[in-house]
Amino acid sequence: MNLSSLFRRTMLINVITTFCCIAWAGDVTWIDVRTPEEFAQKHVSEAVNIPYDQIGSAISELGLDKNQTIYLYCHSGRRAGIAKETLDALGYTRVVNIGGLTDALARVEERPPE
Repeated sequence: MNLSSLFRRTMLINVITTFCCIAWAGDVTWIDVRTPEEFAQKHVSEAVNIPYDQIGSAISELGLDKNQTIYLYCHSGRRAGIAKETLDALGYTRVVNIGGLTDALARVEERPPE
């Protein structure tokens, strides 16, 4: 294999890998529905913080498609459940209550490395 062929093959692999990573990252939006103080202590790195009692009015600021997968979490799953009910009522179709922060962090660790 000559250098030019090796370079083209490497570039193709890089393009495919980048595309897959972007596609994976775009599949899910993480929302931490705890308080800003709780969020500041520890959170899923990709998460945005919208407290559960503000989700109905603040979700539109994210500009999400209503068919976008949204993962919600809080401390134990209770507030995420309330937030899920709110989003369901607003017409969001793929909302998942992940549970607590520990559950969310474990779910993130299951993803393939980027």
